[in-house]
Amino acid sequence: MEIAPNRKALTHERIVDTAARAIRRAGFQGVGVADIMKEAGLTHGGFYAHFASRDALLAEALVHAGQQGAARIAKGNALREAKGASPFRALVEGYLSDSHLSSTEKGCAVAALLSEMPRQSPDVQAAGVERVRGLVAMVERALPDSTAPGTAAAIASQLVGALQLARALGDNAEGKAFLAHNRRTLVAQHDAAPAD
Repeated sequence: MEIAPNRKALTHERIVDTAARAIRRAGFQGVGVADIMKEAGLTHGGFYAHFASRDALLAEALVHAGQQGAARIAKGNALREAKGASPFRALVEGYLSDSHLSSTEKGCAVAALLSEMPRQSPDVQAAGVERVRGLVAMVERALPDSTAPGTAAAIASQLVGALQLARALGDNAEGKAFLAHNRRTLVAQHDAAPAD
């Protein structure tokens, strides 16, 4: 029999979930403890009942954001694969989709926060390293077994870079065309299944 989480655990989860969205939307430096607590519908004073420091919250929020992003990608991949896409094509089409372009606060934490990760505390950096490794592993799982070593890291780099550059161009025709070009190129270069 499962035990329901207590009120403190539910509040903690709400703070982490709010912070995970906030850091992807505004970056690590773009949000403060007071902002996160207010967005979670809580008072600033209750923060230290849940976290030892702001960095402890950021590290946990980054882990949570990574889990949310990975779950969202996996769900989309499963739907595309059910319609006949190869695992690699499903991953590329989902990651470089127009919806991912426009949904920074719900999307991949690596793409949203990569340039800020090296300037964070060691705990936040460690959480960032795990997110990068997780993304590379996700790409590796989608590639055929015969793929050359190191290819997954190169593709993960292109996925993140293409999404960041498209976001810099904007959620508009130019940004969407940039993603479409990268999708076609990656699928043509690395997909084991023939394109439609």
